[in-house]
Amino acid sequence: MMSLMADDLKRATAIIPSGYWPAAQMVGTVTLIYADRCRRRIRLTDDSGKPFLLDLERPMRLADGDGLQLMGHGFIKVVAAVETLLEARAKDAKHLARLAWHVGNRHTAAEMVGDNALRLVDDAVLRAMLKGLGAELITVQAPFHPEGGAYAGGDATHHDHEHGPHTHTH
Repeated sequence: MMSLMADDLKRATAIIPSGYWPAAQMVGTVTLIYADRCRRRIRLTDDSGKPFLLDLERPMRLADGDGLQLMGHGFIKVVAAVETLLEARAKDAKHLARLAWHVGNRHTAAEMVGDNALRLVDDAVLRAMLKGLGAELITVQAPFHPEGGAYAGGDATHHDHEHGPHTHTH
């Protein structure tokens, strides 16, 4: 039995944001942790076990609900996987700002949760730092939707993408 080569795989070459792609043309789903939702080119397997190639012009961040447009026809829906996250709860807004500054200073992706907490991928070094800064720490199981950062063009649900023949940034 021969393995599938990159040329034999279905190719996803564009990301269409949630709500902008035709759900009736969905041919599958792919469930990915955050680290696997930040890619340019990688062989993936959809949730039914069918392989495909994510083949984008540049690295992009895939958001929950985005549609990966397959060459030829159809879309694969992106699903943000539940993963183990560290939630750091602050005493007040000033404490939250301090926690966020220290996390950001380490160039670590973080998600704002409510008015007083940050979520990040669990890491022993960050856990120790946040504990030392007085944060209440809990481990949670949830999809990770970090902030996009200064150059991402907005919040975590916005990213550069294409709608058919033209391209723009939200």
